[in-house]
This record gives sequence, C-alpha cells and structure tokens, in this order.
Amino acid sequence: MVGAMISFAHPGKYSRPAGVPRSFVRFPAARALALGMAFGFGLLPTLRAETGLPPAYDLDPTPLHPRSTEGGFATLKSGRILFDFSQFSEGQEDHSPSAIAEIYSDDQGRTWSQSKVVVPTGKFQNIMSVSFLRLASGKLLRFHAVKKTKWLDCHPVMSVSTDEGVTWTEPRVVYDAPGYFVLNNDRIIQTTSGRLIMPLGFHRSRGTADDISSWDSRALTMWLYSDDEGATWKESKNWWGLPVVSESGLQEPGVVQVPDGSIYSWSRTDQGAQYQFSSQDDGLTFSAPERSALMSPNSPASIKRLPKSNTLMVVYNDHSGKVPAPKEARRRAPLAVAFSTDGAKTWGPSQVIEDDLGGWYCYTAIHFTDDAVLLAYVAGNDKIGHLSRLRVRRIPLASLQLPKT
Repeated sequence: MVGAMISFAHPGKYSRPAGVPRSFVRFPAARALALGMAFGFGLLPTLRAETGLPPAYDLDPTPLHPRSTEGGFATLKSGRILFDFSQFSEGQEDHSPSAIAEIYSDDQGRTWSQSKVVVPTGKFQNIMSVSFLRLASGKLLRFHAVKKTKWLDCHPVMSVSTDEGVTWTEPRVVYDAPGYFVLNNDRIIQTTSGRLIMPLGFHRSRGTADDISSWDSRALTMWLYSDDEGATWKESKNWWGLPVVSESGLQEPGVVQVPDGSIYSWSRTDQGAQYQFSSQDDGLTFSAPERSALMSPNSPASIKRLPKSNTLMVVYNDHSGKVPAPKEARRRAPLAVAFSTDGAKTWGPSQVIEDDLGGWYCYTAIHFTDDAVLLAYVAGNDKIGHLSRLRVRRIPLASLQLPKT
C-alpha cells in the first residue's frame, strides 16, 4: 500500500474553454483509505463531484499567443484577486515578444475573467515574469523583467500603485548596471523589519553579438535590498557562484523569511538538487551555497510561508525517488507540494499535484486565500511545447495534509 494514490476530480462549472483536458490532484494512500471508508467506496476511489476539487483553469497556446506563463497574484482591498502574467506572441522562446496581461477573480479564484494586456511590449524585445508585493504601508508594487536585447540586456523594473491597481507609475529600472539579470516571477519579499529583498540570477556576457554564443548559462546568485519601499536599492555584501563544475551555476533564486527571522534563499542547479543559502542579518550577507534536501531537476522551486503560521510550503519537481518520477532526469515533472516546520531544514512527504510524467511543470506562483491556496504554473508538454500553457489551480487547504504544529 505504500505510495498508493487517490485522484480528486470535479466536473463542476468553471471559466475555461470547453474541451480543455482536466488534470488531477493526488494524495497519499492513508488519506485515500480514510476517505474511501467515509464515503463507502473502494480502497482507491475517484471522489464524486460534490466532494472533489475543481479542475484547473487553463490558458492554452493559440496562434496569436503561443505561450502564456510566469505570473504573480495580488489581492485587492475589495477582495478581487489579480493575476498578471507573460503573454507571448511570435514564439515560445524567452526572448520572443511578450506583453504583461491580466486576469482577475471575484470569487476567491474559482473563476477568472478574460485576459487583457495591461503593460504592452512597447519598444523592448520582451517583458515578462511578474511579481506583486503588498507592502506593510498598503502600497502595491509590481515588478517584471525587461529585455532590451535577446541575450545581452535583461533588467528588473518596478511600478507602484496607491489606488489598488487602478493606476501605476511608469515602470522604473531597479538595477541599471550593465548585464543580464534574471528576476523570476513571484519572488520578492518584505521582511518583518520592512526591508525588501530581491533575488537575482546574473549571467555574464562572453561576447558582444546578440545571440546565444554570448550568453553564459552559469549564473551567479545575488541579492538586492531596499529600506525605502523600493525607491532605492543596494546590493547585498556578497554574491555566490556554484563551487562545482556546472552548466547551470546558481539560477533563478528565491527568498523567504523563516520563523526565526532569518532569510532562506535557494537556487536551481543542474546538480540534482536545489542549492540553499541563509542570511542572519536581514539580507545583508548570505552564507555559502550548499546542497539542500530538495532533490529536483534544473527547475525553479517556489516557497512561501502559510499565513499566520510557522509552516513553509514548497512547490517543486520532486526527484527524490519517493514519488514516481520520469526516467529523463531533466524533465520538470511531477509537480509536488511539501511542507517544512523547521525553517526549511527538513521537508515532509510530497503530495503530488500533477502526476503526468510526460508534462513540464514549473514557474509556480503561490497565493493564499482564506481557505485555499492558488497555484499558477507552466503546464506544457512535448506536444504543445514545454513553455506554452498557463494553469491556475485552486486547492482548498482542507484538502492538503498540513503538518501539525
């Protein structure tokens, strides 16, 4: 019985186009047994509509928009939830032209509006990868990455709204040193001191031609911080490279404040695991990178702290061997959730959200409502393209096996 799964499906009403395939949320056998006994089904039943989870809302690739990916959530004071994301045209590459589009939900993420462009591509090669941040002061910040060229120039920019997203300031470059600085979606935090911390992956240039031959895939991880709500930014006192032979280096970092007040940071690598760092001084300095317990392909993990809790939640591609994983080590599947109650030192068992081992799941945004967690992530495959489909999934917290604290 160890490792058996239960599938949850819900054919109820939702706002996605007809014909989009449903996917499933899966949980360990112990829960399957308990629920099966409770509802009088067999040992591994599929729950009926009234007890299951709603299917995901998908934005599938179209000829006009072959890729919709990497976004971030924000809850307005009205209760409306915004989700801004990268909406591509003319291709699925990271440097293909992209605008920032938006959908919204007025029912806690159960249904979503049609999309509309809120930041056009303009004069740039590409804009993508949205992060929202609600400040303690009430202001709402929106960040995204801007590429002036395909391979040589990428920088984070920031806008501010003081009227709940009705209007925004003109996007302003946060860090204008020359180079290629990657800010992933849903990545920036404000610590309990009020400091903002932004993790960046820096890729140096090896030439001047605007093509892949000039781009060094071996990223350095660095951090910026701001003590004036993003008006000015400074570099943390150190940055790190991966101290082993690698083609990835330390890519696409993230940060979260853990219960003891320290800052936990992580980066994806090609070493079979995420690598981790720690800051004991509110992001001024970070410890040397070391291998973490999160075994994964070269794919970004996402971590957030549950509201009013000391528990951390990670969403990642679990390749630990404890859940079924693809034979192809680089494939970004399955997509799993796990929890930590000791500040990311250890993680509990994975609960698999997407079990299609032929899929490609990554760049997850995490957002909590009163009784659920919203996950938005890439959900492509070999047929439609790895980075093609955006999936938004609402999971009631009561359906997850949360650790007791």
